[in-house]
Amino acid sequence: LPVHVFTSSLFMVDNGTDDWKIAMTYERIFFIALELLVCAVHPIPGRYVFTWSARLAFTYAPSLVVADVDLVLSIPMFLRLYLIARVMLLHSKLLTDASSRSIGALNKISFNTRFIMKTLMTICPGTVLLIFSVSSWILAAWTVRVCERYHDKEGVTSNFLGAMWLISITFLSIGYGDMVPHTYCGKGVCLFTGIMGAGCTALVVAVVARKLELTKAEKHVHNFMMDTQLCKQVKNTAANVLRETWLIYKHTKLVKKVDRTRVRKHQRKFFQAIHHVMYDLVSELQERGELLDRHVDTIEDKLDAIKGNLQALPGLLRRVLEQQRQRDPTETVAPHFQPAHRQDFSSCSPNASSDSD
Repeated sequence: LPVHVFTSSLFMVDNGTDDWKIAMTYERIFFIALELLVCAVHPIPGRYVFTWSARLAFTYAPSLVVADVDLVLSIPMFLRLYLIARVMLLHSKLLTDASSRSIGALNKISFNTRFIMKTLMTICPGTVLLIFSVSSWILAAWTVRVCERYHDKEGVTSNFLGAMWLISITFLSIGYGDMVPHTYCGKGVCLFTGIMGAGCTALVVAVVARKLELTKAEKHVHNFMMDTQLCKQVKNTAANVLRETWLIYKHTKLVKKVDRTRVRKHQRKFFQAIHHVMYDLVSELQERGELLDRHVDTIEDKLDAIKGNLQALPGLLRRVLEQQRQRDPTETVAPHFQPAHRQDFSSCSPNASSDSD
């Protein structure tokens, strides 16, 4: 509750309101009720049991055991791990820094857990994925062990190391088949682990692909090296064209007996050299054209974004002025001064003539 009071206070400060009820939207009320429900789940004092039936995996024999009610209540207690994300949000420098919050408010960005996780994935994606994967393995293995300990007579999946092995091969989508869960609880955990493993694998591939990309400076160096190599290839190909031209002229005009085989050989080399020159030039022009098109598209997108921000600027200024006017309704009116009347100084002029008697 203090966290929601703090976020409501920030909402009131950002929007210039004095009534806290404006900040209490239906979504915020729903999340408060959900958090109270999650925090209310805990084991009941005393011993309460229920009958749990399942069918074993390989033998398909029915299994009927008496289990504690604490088993059902202990697994949902892992939902309290959302408090870790809450702590990360409250101790983040992005939330406590006033300048960052001001920039975020101008760009209509809310500083929530999703934004903090995106920031961490941008700064240190490998560390975040490693911590998330290992933590998920440990939690899923403990949950499978709790679900299977009553029906696993051989002690395969009810052992923590065995449960870790089952979760690992399920997370990595290997599935040797040497271990399988017996209960629907264990099957559900393994299903969730497989889906989570597929998502983490996709994220790892995306992170590795982004790390393998060249930086801006490396791209400049690479383009310079490719330009230098292309210039050398063009020069070598042009030299080959001149050489083959001279050899064709030599074997057709400067000899007494023309060797048609040698002439055709040099003619083929001549056409190949011309083809290489044209192919390299056309390929380079196409690559440069595609790169130019991408740059033009990027510039157009940025111009559209700037245009949208400029169009939204008058409305934003109007709302800010209205909020300031609501906070301070009394406006100081500057006194209006009447312009002084022009005096007639003609009588004071030395050239003025006096009235005759």
